[in-house]
Amino acid sequence: MKLKVLSKLMLGVMVAFGSSCASQSSKQKDNTPWVYLINKNNTEGWTILGGEATYKVEKGVVTGTTVANTPNTFLVTKKLYNDFIFEIDFKVDSTMNSGIQIRSNSLPFYQNGRVHGYQVEIDPSKRAWSGGIYDEGRRKWLTTLENNSEAQKAFKQNQWNHYRVEAIGSTIKTWINGVPASYLIDDKTASGFIGLQVHSIGDKMEKLGKKVMWKDAKILTQNLSKYLLESPLEPVVTHNNLTVQEKKDGWEMLWDGKTTNGWRGAKLEHFPKSGWNIENGVLSVADTGGRESVAGGDIVTTKDYSNFELQVNFKITSGANSGIKYYVNTDINKGEGSSIGLEYQILDDEHHEDAKLGSKEGSRTMCSLYDLIKADANKPVNPVGEWNSARIVSINNHVEHWINDVKVLEYERGSRAFLKLVSESKYAKWLNFGLLEKGQILLQDHGNKVSFKNIKIRVPKNKKD
Repeated sequence: MKLKVLSKLMLGVMVAFGSSCASQSSKQKDNTPWVYLINKNNTEGWTILGGEATYKVEKGVVTGTTVANTPNTFLVTKKLYNDFIFEIDFKVDSTMNSGIQIRSNSLPFYQNGRVHGYQVEIDPSKRAWSGGIYDEGRRKWLTTLENNSEAQKAFKQNQWNHYRVEAIGSTIKTWINGVPASYLIDDKTASGFIGLQVHSIGDKMEKLGKKVMWKDAKILTQNLSKYLLESPLEPVVTHNNLTVQEKKDGWEMLWDGKTTNGWRGAKLEHFPKSGWNIENGVLSVADTGGRESVAGGDIVTTKDYSNFELQVNFKITSGANSGIKYYVNTDINKGEGSSIGLEYQILDDEHHEDAKLGSKEGSRTMCSLYDLIKADANKPVNPVGEWNSARIVSINNHVEHWINDVKVLEYERGSRAFLKLVSESKYAKWLNFGLLEKGQILLQDHGNKVSFKNIKIRVPKNKKD
């Protein structure tokens, strides 16, 4: 009997020894040139942004602890990363929500430095969306896991979990404990820091002192093609599509990215037969050397809009001039003046002479209300050749112009100040300029190549046109 027990013990030792050897052998075979990001006992190479939650490092494990009445807090790398493969282990209290920021930023002009960017969600709740992708401080949910039960089941409560993230170009893929979780194609942000989030708890004292832990954070930035994994998931593509959150919030695509449906020439009953090009989901106006409307001419929506929020991504070429007009009526005064309306100016301020003109100094610069109100000089405009995001909000005559998620001007249509500006501008000769109750949205052909995509609109539910 004793011999059998001894034999079993010896077998157990041999199995354990064999497993240990196999594990070490496996690690030795991993020649992946990882760069480890967490030091053994300090946060060198990292900094804290946002709130006042605390972080400490012991034996290579970062522990974040909640603090009451403070915003989301982030321990972020001082170094920025663009394309990379990243892996990390984490453990979270079952009552907490957290996340890992990738390609994220904190910029002084964006909500006073608020951390924003892609977040790989850590979600121990019954919803179980760990590994989903959330756009912190911006668009909210981009990929969710309600249709990915395998990934939902992969999360381990109150245990260490493992994430893998591949961010290559506009593609972001995630895995949780080896199970594919998300596959996103989105080009909002190409570079940023990596961050470890301690979520705000407000004044919920029952969540005070809760902890999130991370370890073994490692990254690859070179020769990435050698180490990429295949994902069986269908990608979520945001290019000319609505995000999960936008669908919930009532947004609609104003251009489908493929056809001319919903648009026509400003002076035509159909879309121009030349002068505009659709290629790879991008709508571009032809370059005619600055000769305005000699090719296709301006294009307008086939519907009118009153109260609305409009989003348009645009990209200019050197010296380009264009614009997004709103409250346009092309059914009156056909021909001369038929494309008149309030205009969100699109311009290469550095190389186009219009930047120095206007009824008010600077009122023809990028993002300005053309010839009337100059946009904030500190506007965060991306360089020529890169995409920018324009947003126009017009609700109950209150109008705002935004560029890359930052508001750069606002005004009240029909106010005494507005009417005075119009009377002193080139628009003084147009009766009731800018005061239409509703009108079309126009993309301008000014003879320079300018490209557009991701054209979306939201109409308030209480006043649908």
